[in-house]
Amino acid sequence: MGESATLTLRGESYELPLVVGTKDEVGIDISRLRAASGAITLDSGYGNTGACTSSITYIDGEKGVLEYRGYPIEVLATHSNFIETSYLLIFGELPTTSQLTEFRQLLTKHQFIHEDMRHHLEGFPPNAPPMAILSAMINVLGCFETDLSAADDDAHFMKQAARLMSKIRTIAAASYRKSAGRAMNYPRADLRYTANFLHMMFSNPFEPFDSDPVIIDALDRLFILHADHEQNCSTSTVRMVGSAQASLHASVAAGVCALWGPLHGGANVAVIEMLRQLIDSGQSLEDFVASVKNKDSKTKLMGFGHRVYKNFDPRARIIKEACDRLLDKLGISDPMLDMAMRLEEVALNDSYFIERNLYPNVDYYSGIIMRAIGIPTNMFTVMFAIGRLPGWIAQWREVRTNPTSRIDRPRQIYTGAVDRSYTPIAKRDSA
Repeated sequence: MGESATLTLRGESYELPLVVGTKDEVGIDISRLRAASGAITLDSGYGNTGACTSSITYIDGEKGVLEYRGYPIEVLATHSNFIETSYLLIFGELPTTSQLTEFRQLLTKHQFIHEDMRHHLEGFPPNAPPMAILSAMINVLGCFETDLSAADDDAHFMKQAARLMSKIRTIAAASYRKSAGRAMNYPRADLRYTANFLHMMFSNPFEPFDSDPVIIDALDRLFILHADHEQNCSTSTVRMVGSAQASLHASVAAGVCALWGPLHGGANVAVIEMLRQLIDSGQSLEDFVASVKNKDSKTKLMGFGHRVYKNFDPRARIIKEACDRLLDKLGISDPMLDMAMRLEEVALNDSYFIERNLYPNVDYYSGIIMRAIGIPTNMFTVMFAIGRLPGWIAQWREVRTNPTSRIDRPRQIYTGAVDRSYTPIAKRDSA
């Protein structure tokens, strides 16, 4: 018999088996606790609860480690690209040349959305939030693609994954063009994934458009860094909806809604808002930093520190290099970007932040990069969703191909009223 933990409850002892991951992570299996003892555990926010076992992504927050399928994020960000990394996440292995070629061909083949979907786009008001449009249109897309394949069939599921990955950027770009009052751009067969997205976002009719390779590289790297991040709010949402055997489209649309929350996908937007307020207020950087340090102040330093990483966010190191190259190449003069660089320098050299491990995280640099590229703030979270999609697909598939999966059904501790007597409405009115 393997190792176990002992729980003593009201004089009774219960042996709970341990589950040890391939990285020696230890979990206590409480799946039989309620049946054996009548008790459940309480962990508000699930900060100490493992909802599943997974072979997709590994994080060590104390050491600042992030791996996809066993590959360090630093290696993938340096040597891979977004499409190859997406294939790795979804199917578990890096693709061969022929597999990658087939996947790219499917992305090109399925990059157009049905023309009738344009009517749905036209129905949204001009000021509709792009994330609302994205979630709704992904569900609409599922109505046009009813011949969906089984999740455990690699060859056919590749087509399903490619359809969604390809069309999400077309929908995203179309939502931006609509909000800007500009005509939708059709995708081009001669451009690869990220370059094609930039074309659909920014090109003008009858004018040549070629994105700078530095811009393409920065955005592609940003997509890689966001491709998966273990059991966060949106990913857990995708898995929970998928556990009900809901379709991939419905599950991903739910993930988009979860990502929309300002405490999740909106973190990079908060960085830009912080910088804007700092500039508009005329407050000196020194006074702002002093206010952040003041425990009685409500001033927050957005884009620094991370709930999971107790060390430097490994993604931040990578994206900072891309950010520096991008800003140097574009030579942009932007007071907000200048302020961001100054704030970064101050924080990285201040013992207050260093001692508390408050280093810039990926959200700090991603907002700077997207602003430099020309992506409006209301599209930041949409960009996050495009990058996170392969992770969602992989997580959904892991749930659906697990023969022991059951519908997710958390428990609760009831703290409401008890033993109340019903009072007829006539007596309630006269009371």
